[in-house]
Amino acid sequence: MSEAIFRTDMTVELVKASASDADVIWAARVSTAGEQSLEEFGEDPARSAGLINYLARERHGSPFEHTSMTFFVSAPIFVFREFMRHRIASYNEESGRYRELQPVFYVPAPERKLVQIGKTGAYEFIDGTKEQYEITTTAMKESYVFVYERYQKMLEAGVAREVARAVLPVGLYSSMYVTMNARALMNFLSLRTAREGSHFPSYPQREIEMVAEKMEEHFARLMPLTHGAFEKSGRIAP
Repeated sequence: MSEAIFRTDMTVELVKASASDADVIWAARVSTAGEQSLEEFGEDPARSAGLINYLARERHGSPFEHTSMTFFVSAPIFVFREFMRHRIASYNEESGRYRELQPVFYVPAPERKLVQIGKTGAYEFIDGTKEQYEITTTAMKESYVFVYERYQKMLEAGVAREVARAVLPVGLYSSMYVTMNARALMNFLSLRTAREGSHFPSYPQREIEMVAEKMEEHFARLMPLTHGAFEKSGRIAP
């Protein structure tokens, strides 16, 4: 068996993008400027920023859809299952039917809060003890190694990959491409990040928030005016 790899991080790579604040401006101004909207972005930067802030504040969302960002994400399977709840993106994930899955597994980092207190809908997470952390990581690692050995035995016996993969846990790392426009991304970020100043507080699972934070870094770099407007509007998707 290949030696198991235990990870605590998430990987997000921006593969390609057609996304800029200019895309939002020309899409919005076509209603009044027609074909001349393509020429107006650089004429008055302050006016452009004002328009983007207005669109975000008043939730005129369609101009933000004329953009596209494709990310390559490496994360545990349970994170991807949360991604799939967002029916605002295109996904292509690696398949255990067609390739042998590698023994790369998630374990929480020491700073990951382990204990949930409070009732559903009104709970929070607090730090676990050193003993709780050791119990958690030991149990995960032992379980991962055990089931991956069984997976390998089935493959060696000639069992189809699509059958053998059923024993593998959701803590196994997978990879996928996810493509979405800026409006969809802002919707995703509003739900999958916890930030002070958000009009509607969100309580995401930490692991998907780690992915969302990395996606947001790319978004803020590509579209600084749009990202700024998103922040000013209380992180509500337009």
